[in-house]
Amino acid sequence: MGRLLEAVSPSGRLLAAVAAGTWVLGAVLGWDEFVLLGATGVLLLALACGLTLGRGAVRVRVDVTKRRLQPDESTRCTVEVEHHGRRSLFAPEVELPIGKDRVEVFDRGREIEIAGLKRGVIAVGPATTVRGDPLGLVRRTVGMTEVVELFVHPLTVPLAPLGTGLLRDLEGCTTNDVSMSDLAFHALREYAPGDDRRHIHWRSTAKLAASTQDGRFLVRQYLDTRRAHIVVIVDGAERSYSDPEVFEMALSAGASVVKRAAADEIDTTVVAAGHVSGRGGGQHVLDVFARAELGGPGLAGAATRAVAAAPDATLVVIITSARHSYADLRVAASAFSPEVRKVVLRVDPAEHTRRAASTSFTVLTLRQLGDLPGLLAGGTLQ
Repeated sequence: MGRLLEAVSPSGRLLAAVAAGTWVLGAVLGWDEFVLLGATGVLLLALACGLTLGRGAVRVRVDVTKRRLQPDESTRCTVEVEHHGRRSLFAPEVELPIGKDRVEVFDRGREIEIAGLKRGVIAVGPATTVRGDPLGLVRRTVGMTEVVELFVHPLTVPLAPLGTGLLRDLEGCTTNDVSMSDLAFHALREYAPGDDRRHIHWRSTAKLAASTQDGRFLVRQYLDTRRAHIVVIVDGAERSYSDPEVFEMALSAGASVVKRAAADEIDTTVVAAGHVSGRGGGQHVLDVFARAELGGPGLAGAATRAVAAAPDATLVVIITSARHSYADLRVAASAFSPEVRKVVLRVDPAEHTRRAASTSFTVLTLRQLGDLPGLLAGGTLQ
């Protein structure tokens, strides 16, 4: 009974009230015209309920070809509608919400183009079947599918490969940097003053002495093995940005770094405007930038959350605006241990792109997104 009352539209409820009142009034006053008018209203409402509550098997399937997009890219959504069994005179319509301001209505399968999207998360669905009467007295909806999320990532620019990491890690990747103390053996060379005697290769030294009759020693050389875990923090506090476009540029800069790290197969953790991504790599890490909106904790609070999410970080990139003082940046950077390399990227369209180093972290100023590859060139993040 409760579902039936929910299906009655406001106009249907008004008709029910008027019909009941007219019928009662006609019966009390003895006016047959009012009784007939009330009975007609009740009959219309009963017929509407009969048309709406009729059962018909409908199967709806929604498939989106591409769920992760760049701004202004387009994708296609295919909707399949199958009617099973006997179809009634008034077949149910299918409504498919796309975002907040668009609803597609149809009664058979079709292909929909979704274009002109801005950064964010676009909800497609749930698709619902709508049964009703021609007068709109009763309207019953049944959800048929789940919500499909489209992630529109920020604009990004290509960056040079990253190479930062912790030394001497069994799970790390071998680099071309020669070291005297690591895990990956590289070659033997002649002993030099200052070398650790523990790395002398005695067997090779004995063979050399037997063949050349001299007293030279041979020591082992290694290649560095590094494991990297990059943390990218994008400040989302409203007071940090005078213009929403500056916030969008900050997100684009952070997404560019994360996208490069994903291509290098480097573990990445992202804290963007209060949203935290799990440790990992790949395109799904960029989804947190699509969800980010102005608001949330300040810069220091975001740094604290990042430390909790990634205690083994090797590099942290803090992205904010020019409104924070050096003291604010130092407080945020101090949340991480001293051995973690720290880079602060200040987005300021009014300043020139430049690089400045301090004792505890590197400060970069970015004027426009196109300057980011040059700003990070030369091993800034290594």
